[in-house]
Amino acid sequence: MIDRVSFTQMKDGTKEDYDFLTEHETAYTKGTADRLLKALVSLDESLSGYQITRLGHSLQSATRAERDGADTDWIVSALLHDIGDIFAPYNHDEYAATILRPFVREQCTWVVEKHGDFQLVYYGHYVGADPDKRDAYRDSPYFDDCAQFCERWDQASFDPAYDTLPIGHFAPRVREVFDRTPYDPAIIRPGAREPLISI
Repeated sequence: MIDRVSFTQMKDGTKEDYDFLTEHETAYTKGTADRLLKALVSLDESLSGYQITRLGHSLQSATRAERDGADTDWIVSALLHDIGDIFAPYNHDEYAATILRPFVREQCTWVVEKHGDFQLVYYGHYVGADPDKRDAYRDSPYFDDCAQFCERWDQASFDPAYDTLPIGHFAPRVREVFDRTPYDPAIIRPGAREPLISI
């Protein structure tokens, strides 16, 4: 049994090397949910100035989604929508969508990827950005979903008085999502839409 690959350039690898790596990489992916939950906690150290931390904002967004009767894909997407704030502040939405894409419905990934543009409707005019940037996506079947995501769960989730659920409450859902088979067509369901609010 080998404990590391024989090559220093990928082109020189053997079948034994790549079988070994596949086994280790598959085992490593099993810890994705826990690494993401740990990364969420580190949002407490990110951008300041709001009345609550970025972790608090993420938890509050997911709490609102759950209380609206949203399904697991929506709740986990709301929880992780700003996870890119630390490492990708200029494209945090795309970063988060990339993490979610193999494991949730296309609808949710699209909304997370575009939510930054949609949020400009609330403050773009104050910072020299186009508050109507979201209009470029009017023809998307997910346009209204993103507008509703932003209105109900994202822009409204900066309230220190809101009864926000703790991260431990959401951990089982995160694990459920990231235990799925990546890119499973039965999960991704291109073009399918599920309501954000079911209560």
